[in-house]
Amino acid sequence: MNQTRSRLLHVAALTTAFAMSVTATLAWARTESADVLDIPVESPVPVVASPTVSLSPTPVPTPSPTASAVSPSPFVLPTTTVTRSRATYRPLPAATGEGTDRLLRGPTESATRDPDDCQVGSRLVPTCGILWGVAPGARTERRGQRALAEFERKTGRPQAIFHGYHRGIRQMFPTEQEIAIAREPGRKRILLLNWKPETATWAKIARGDRRTDEFLDRLAVHLKENFRERFFFAVHHEAEDQVRERPGSGYTARDYAAMFRHVVKRLRAKGATNVVTVLVHMAYVPHTTRSWFQHMYPGDDVVDWIGFDTYSYSDPGYGHGDFAELLNRRSASKPGWPGFYNWVSRRHPSKPLMIAEWGVWFSKRNPDHMAEFYREVGEQIADYPGIKAMVHFETPANHKRQDSRVDSTPDALREYRRLGRLPVFQVSLG
Repeated sequence: MNQTRSRLLHVAALTTAFAMSVTATLAWARTESADVLDIPVESPVPVVASPTVSLSPTPVPTPSPTASAVSPSPFVLPTTTVTRSRATYRPLPAATGEGTDRLLRGPTESATRDPDDCQVGSRLVPTCGILWGVAPGARTERRGQRALAEFERKTGRPQAIFHGYHRGIRQMFPTEQEIAIAREPGRKRILLLNWKPETATWAKIARGDRRTDEFLDRLAVHLKENFRERFFFAVHHEAEDQVRERPGSGYTARDYAAMFRHVVKRLRAKGATNVVTVLVHMAYVPHTTRSWFQHMYPGDDVVDWIGFDTYSYSDPGYGHGDFAELLNRRSASKPGWPGFYNWVSRRHPSKPLMIAEWGVWFSKRNPDHMAEFYREVGEQIADYPGIKAMVHFETPANHKRQDSRVDSTPDALREYRRLGRLPVFQVSLG
């Protein structure tokens, strides 16, 4: 009898410990420029693997001009078991400035294609492969050309995308330095420029705030006179963090959507036809599962790409896992949420996806995780054909002193260099 009671007590203790671990709360690090927001969240639940797919180029459907901004039906979690297969890529030789001489269209296809096979179209969507980029020296005084040159030197290849940030209505962009980066001889790049309007509320901008409209008009002239190349343009990325669902706040989800529409339409009306718009989300479960989240979508006619910012954490706990976990992070408190990649792919199937900020927060307590994570990206990327661009966020320290530098360890740098040489990340910019 005593032995039976002991076994029952042991089972009960294990059950209680498991339940406590599922509901444990951890701090969420806000991804926007690596700012930090201390919000308690539940531990993640296991990720449902996405189906195995190839990276073969498929035409992006042209959305209907009358498409509703919020119309698709809710995502239903799959009930069948999905088996993930690991695509085997053969790494390329080290890049030599102009790119490499092999490309991969599908995970099982021989990497023997001409570099010009994968190119970008009018909306900067690659015909095959994935654009590879960086926000170098983020949150430091070295950001810009110096940081980019250093990043390309240590990673052994040029970057297809350079990510820069702008605020307010004082400075025109792209700046002279950004234009030089885009036009560097032998290393043509696409700019990804984030702009946060700060002079008025979203609601006021949507109604036609005079100062903001004057800035947008000047910006359109600046683009026509100084930079006619197509570039990615994000309007107030990660806006979820500032949504205030109170009548009259000026910062409701619908206010954001209206502001985004106004900005894009104003620029287009003034002749800025080279702007390729990106709606960038935080991919943070407590935001994405709110009732107002779907109301942030400005409409198919003004959104060219959908981006999201997401990071991996080296220490076990929230955000610790492989590439699949990064893309489809879930929460025990929101069991119906399928993960951001699954959700956005189902809700907006015609839109190319961009990981606008990503990285691994290094930890001295678990130094091997960063290198392991980079290996897993190469193994799993073929399972996510909607992704057409990946832009690393490189910083020595965010607000919590977390480090995302790819050379945090020699092994991490070696694996990141190997990752960047995979055929799937070789896209010709012409």
